[in-house]
Amino acid sequence: MTQTNNSKITKIIAGVLIAVVAIFIIVNCFTIVNPGHTGVVVTLGKVNEGVLSEGIHVKAPFVQKIVKIDNRIVKLEVSTEAFSKDLQTVSTTLAINYRVDSAKSYSIYKNIGANYEAVLVTPAVNEVLKAITAKYTAEESVTNRTLISDGLIEGLNEKLNASGLYVTDVNIINFDFSEAFINAIEEKQVAQQQLLKAETEKQTAITNAEAEAEATMIKAEAEAEANKKIKASLDDNVIRSKFYDKWNGELPQAMGSDSVITNIDGGNQ
Repeated sequence: MTQTNNSKITKIIAGVLIAVVAIFIIVNCFTIVNPGHTGVVVTLGKVNEGVLSEGIHVKAPFVQKIVKIDNRIVKLEVSTEAFSKDLQTVSTTLAINYRVDSAKSYSIYKNIGANYEAVLVTPAVNEVLKAITAKYTAEESVTNRTLISDGLIEGLNEKLNASGLYVTDVNIINFDFSEAFINAIEEKQVAQQQLLKAETEKQTAITNAEAEAEATMIKAEAEAEANKKIKASLDDNVIRSKFYDKWNGELPQAMGSDSVITNIDGGNQ
């Protein structure tokens, strides 16, 4: 009876072990590729051409390994230093958005490995940024952020597209300069503000003087025009009328000439 029980227990254990092994083998016959990813098939250490799309796939258990590659847009933040055209040190922080071409996932893994970001993308960012920064002065770098961003996108795609990596966007998070350069910029801004203030005050004075001169001219022209009109209105009749208005009715006693004084009554003296 005891031997029979032991035999049954042994069979049960063996059955459970077989079931576990079978389940384990069955599970390893399938793989799931998540959305936005591709699966690179590695058979006994050899990378197969082509990739597995998202979904469930059958694979050879214990023989094949599936490496999942993220083909969604990935953000990479890089901080680096470069020299400007005027030899100023520019510390730059960039946010790079890039993606892996699905069709080239297997070649990237085969030729570069899973650590392609550190091996390929980051060095390319440093190299292209140094080349573009050298085209601008430190001050121009601040005012030409868009041009620098566009140049980075173009330069990075020229270097990375052949490998299957595509840069979609570059954002310059920050430009930082030496303390001496920042002080020099502040002093320049203060000097420009003072110059602008002096120019404004000068222009205001000129404008006021011109306005005053114009007002004086207008007044003089108005007075001249008024005098002209008054003069034109004073004909002989008007003058005679004004004379009679002010005459008291008495004739002058005598009128003189160069040689003779004539009495108003008609006699010569």
